[in-house]
Amino acid sequence: MNLQIFIRGGGDLASGVALRLHRVGFQVAILELEKPLAVRRTVSFSEAVYEGEQTVEGVTARLVSPDQFQVTLEAGEIPVLIDPEANILRNQFLTSPESTFLVDARLIKREPDPLPVNLPLHIGLGPGFTAGDSCHAVIETRRSHTLGRAIYEGRAYPDSGQPEGDPSRVLRAPDAGSVTPFKQIGDFCKKDELIAIMNDKPVTSPFDGLLRGLIHPRAEVTEGMKIGDVDVRNNPEMIRLVSDKALAVAGGVLEAIYVKLREME
Repeated sequence: MNLQIFIRGGGDLASGVALRLHRVGFQVAILELEKPLAVRRTVSFSEAVYEGEQTVEGVTARLVSPDQFQVTLEAGEIPVLIDPEANILRNQFLTSPESTFLVDARLIKREPDPLPVNLPLHIGLGPGFTAGDSCHAVIETRRSHTLGRAIYEGRAYPDSGQPEGDPSRVLRAPDAGSVTPFKQIGDFCKKDELIAIMNDKPVTSPFDGLLRGLIHPRAEVTEGMKIGDVDVRNNPEMIRLVSDKALAVAGGVLEAIYVKLREME
């Protein structure tokens, strides 16, 4: 079976999943928005939508059209398609439902809309998915002893509505619109130092720390949306390595895939 694995979303958790699946030899492709909303852009394959290509830990993803899809896979890269509705699953020339798995890594935190086709394996990351109902397996994304576990019946922990760790580290949009940055990801910021502005409203650093993430200036955000992340640890590796959380979640995805492949033997 010429298995293809599509990942909806290309943010940092999705990219950790894509990276591990690619490294063990699966053919992986990413389906993204026209203007992705990733914050940790240096470790997010979604950045290829803005820049044409993005390399994370030595693996390159490339923005492609459907006619470039197959040649990109053959080149050992990860194709990124602008396809938020996963319409490629209906394309009988590029996909076959019998040999296609899907990982929904959009972190929408609500029940997803039904897929356009039936697939042998549909994996959902985090809250909103119910294994046995809206998908076949759910992967826990909340930090705890269950982080990265594959759930085959039931749900992940519900969305708490709060960021993990110190909530002050999260930068939120003071207004709707786009961000004009004054700092770059990886820059050290002093407390109250200007990081960006939105419609003349300042976004400042909550404390001394490293700017770990900042949304792309072409992205369109709503008031209150997460647009950045400051980390008190002054460790530049954080901006070029996928996180331990992303790798743990990827481990759960790998488990669910291999369980299904054994069933299909």
